Amino acid sequence: MINYLKSIFSGIWALMQGMYITMLNFCRKKVTEPYPENRGKHQPFERFRGELTMPHNENNEHKCTGCGICQMNCPNHTIKVITKNITTEDGKPKRVLDQYLYDLGSCIFCGLCTQVCPQKAIAWSNHFEHAVFDRSTLVKQLNHPGSKKVENPVVAKPAAPAAAAKPANDAPKDNNENKN
Repeated sequence: MINYLKSIFSGIWALMQGMYITMLNFCRKKVTEPYPENRGKHQPFERFRGELTMPHNENNEHKCTGCGICQMNCPNHTIKVITKNITTEDGKPKRVLDQYLYDLGSCIFCGLCTQVCPQKAIAWSNHFEHAVFDRSTLVKQLNHPGSKKVENPVVAKPAAPAAAAKPANDAPKDNNENKN
């Protein structure tokens, strides 16, 4: 009987301790970030992956060639690159980007698409508010309607390594040749 009463009082004591801690935290000032109140003031970190974008210049041109490498590397098929074949003025067939579809609802934000893009045509933005009522609005077309690929993009050439710039005749002689 004494053990039974001890366990009851022990349980009540533990409950009172928990309620005391709860009441202390209830009366303290909030330490969490007040997100809805600071909606316009919040700036995410620079490397934050919020939403995939395809930058266009002032002439509505983008860098995407429609190669589909980003689509192949996407682990859950979030990206769909739709191309069409056209004939150039020279009479040669050419594949061009028709639609670049991105399903934000199934994206896991891994970044594989931007890492493998040879043209650096897609990038991450800091936009992070994705709450919608209809899931179909999360499928976005990244290339603007009527946009086209930049004809001659400026590509920076890598600098020559220092070892390649050194002439071959300045190489040190082998010590074995001098002994004979």
